[in-house]
Amino acid sequence: MENVLGKRIELERTRLGLNQIELAKKLNLSSSASISQYESGDRMPSDDIKLKMAEIFDCSVDYLLGKTYSRKTASSSPVVVFVYGKIPAGIPMEMIEDIIDTEEISSDWLKGDKQYFGLKVNGNSMMPKYQNNDTIICLKCEDCESGDDCVVAVNGNDATFKKVIKNENGIILQPLNPEFSPLVYTNEDIKKLPVRILGKVVELRRKI
Repeated sequence: MENVLGKRIELERTRLGLNQIELAKKLNLSSSASISQYESGDRMPSDDIKLKMAEIFDCSVDYLLGKTYSRKTASSSPVVVFVYGKIPAGIPMEMIEDIIDTEEISSDWLKGDKQYFGLKVNGNSMMPKYQNNDTIICLKCEDCESGDDCVVAVNGNDATFKKVIKNENGIILQPLNPEFSPLVYTNEDIKKLPVRILGKVVELRRKI
């Protein structure tokens, strides 16, 4: 059975820019292990925890449980974000002219001065999770957790979209498609090239 609740908890947590430890603190939980278990489907949160999550995420419990596709509250209103065909490294996003589409997000997402952008997926390196021509909505950020799917700029080239794996020696930009090879960068490479996180994925949108 698909773990809809766990996936939506992870999605909403990521949308707010929270790691598992930070969400656990907001829920007054003694350990982030509970959040990990909720998201993996190994444990079901109590009704009280579900209500607290819905309040933090500003959505309904029915949305978290997968009973509805709409998370918007009555106070929510849509905001337009630009979708880019590519993101040249080193150019401020507001100056990029390669805007190919727009997407709407809830104004609630902007709480805490958060900013978002969209990117059209180009190629098959992140299949099967992401397909060519999918649109990803990303939270602008300069850092991420290991395992996050991120838009990353490397050495002044167009930004690439990969899963970021961190270790003590540096980072690995890992394709999800096994036919593609990972990109490995040492801590020295990260500073010298440089390698910069531009944003992490908070939502996938696919048009049929």
